[in-house]
Amino acid sequence: MEITAGMVKELREISGAGMMDCKKALGECNGNIEEAMEYLRKHGQAKAEKKASRIAAEGLCRVARLSDTVAAVVEVNSETDFVAKNEEFQTFVMNVAEQAAETNATDTEAFLAEAWKLDNSKTIKDALIEKVAKIGENLNIRRFEKVVAADGMVATYVHGGGKIGVIIEAKTDVMNDNIKEALTNLAMQIAAMTPLHVSTDEISEEFKEKEKEILLSQAMLENAQLEESKQKSQEIIEKMMIGRLAKQLKEICLLEQVYVKAEDGKQTVSQYIAAVAKENSANLSIKRFVRFETGEGLEKREEDFAAEVAKQMG
Repeated sequence: MEITAGMVKELREISGAGMMDCKKALGECNGNIEEAMEYLRKHGQAKAEKKASRIAAEGLCRVARLSDTVAAVVEVNSETDFVAKNEEFQTFVMNVAEQAAETNATDTEAFLAEAWKLDNSKTIKDALIEKVAKIGENLNIRRFEKVVAADGMVATYVHGGGKIGVIIEAKTDVMNDNIKEALTNLAMQIAAMTPLHVSTDEISEEFKEKEKEILLSQAMLENAQLEESKQKSQEIIEKMMIGRLAKQLKEICLLEQVYVKAEDGKQTVSQYIAAVAKENSANLSIKRFVRFETGEGLEKREEDFAAEVAKQMG
């Protein structure tokens, strides 16, 4: 039987399921709307799609490391932190991370279309939909990133029970326990200090010029608010702006940050790396890092747990 666009539209409105899921269900059920609806419910898709409009900004980040050179980090979101602490959800997220470490997919859509490692008859998306139906919350595999170190090694770190996941890639010709420990320390630094770049070399001149413009405007405004006798010259204002820019860049660039475990409170990450390299007769440098934080950039629901329970009980 020919499946028309009108039939797909009708089933989609009834079920709330996705267009392609509706088309498949109608094909499996010879165009029978009621049977197709039952098909979607059996496969958890109708229930899952109805939850898709609900905010999923909690959840977990997990890191899977296949070897010293391959690792992946994923973020899987849930609606509540309560579900994020659920053992079944945590196991699912870890399984997703392990599959991400093995995948050749380069985007989330392709990743979700892969066969699920625990049941090749399903895709990752199918497995996700089943979890939505079972757990009863909207869940979302939001993002993943796989890191392969071609000429060095990777180190990983998970912070806050899974709220932050970090992978750091280093170029090194020595891979002993000391180097591994140092890289893990740096992964912890990235989790705690939230750098945006490895070094200032990664920051464009366009960005620097724009920041200079902003900082200069701020400094001039502050100067104008001072008593006339205390106002500074244009030359001093510009020096202040340059100092503020340098401080700002140190805060967002890993190598320029103060190393969090520095005994003197002054040693930079760059100096720490140089010291470790010298002690281990290694050529060591940081190539890149990936830092995922759960719910980063997502709108979060403001309801508290008591209000949520009251709402569900009517």
